[in-house]
Amino acid sequence: MDLQKFNRIKNDEGFIAALDQSGGSTPKALRLYGVNEDAYSNEAEMFDLIHEMRTRIVTSKAFTKERILGAILFEMTMERKVNGKFTPDYLWNEKGIVSFLKVDKGLAEEKNGVQLMKEIPNLAETVKKGVEYGVFGTKMRSVIKKANEEAIKEVVAQQFDFAKQIIAGGLVPIVEPEVDINSAEKEKCEEILKREILKELDKLEEGQEVMLKLTLPTVADFYKELVDHKRVVRVVALSGGYSREESNELLAKNHGVIASFSRALTEGLNVNQTGEEFDKMLDSSIQSIFEASRK
Repeated sequence: MDLQKFNRIKNDEGFIAALDQSGGSTPKALRLYGVNEDAYSNEAEMFDLIHEMRTRIVTSKAFTKERILGAILFEMTMERKVNGKFTPDYLWNEKGIVSFLKVDKGLAEEKNGVQLMKEIPNLAETVKKGVEYGVFGTKMRSVIKKANEEAIKEVVAQQFDFAKQIIAGGLVPIVEPEVDINSAEKEKCEEILKREILKELDKLEEGQEVMLKLTLPTVADFYKELVDHKRVVRVVALSGGYSREESNELLAKNHGVIASFSRALTEGLNVNQTGEEFDKMLDSSIQSIFEASRK
């Protein structure tokens, strides 16, 4: 493990930019950016366009290490170049920003009020590749919609099972069991989730450390025990469909938690903006998220 990167993620001020939209979420991300489906005729062209968008974001003068600790990347982004360097290399050596790799293969069908992750074939090889590219950690997402105790237990067990394999490969996993913000049982889901995460954290051994990426909770500071846990490097929050303004407002009430926003980060950016307009919008967005992450 790279101690310089570890200390940066563990101790520095800032937040994590989620730039890891994959095949399923890319058309929506492009649409919000002002690029409609008629702008590309196949998947390869679509991924070229999303890489252009990500490149524009990470090369912007607004995208700085003073406010951004890390960026979560899609595997194809890791393997592509920004200004002649592989993306993780560019981010670390040019910007001082740590890279994380999305490793999950999407969600299984909903069952018992949750969506587990699909199996992740060749996880060890993907982790090895991440290490070779200079990535620091990984990210994987499940979704919880109902307060079904056994199903939530299964979500957390699956996350930690994969997490241990990732740790063994030399990376720090971000465990992301997202609670749907529209769930009628959101608060109850969070109670069960916290209890199950604490059980799994207590089973980890010395040197087995994880990050947690969680939905902003209904009760402020609800995840304080997780923030303070000795096996947790950092707790980050997802925006989960809240607007940037709502996300920042909720985040500021959760001390010790920093942002890892995707849609809330890119909200307001448009392909047709001039360089100056784009940088100004991104700067304003980054500053507001940074301020909320400092609380």
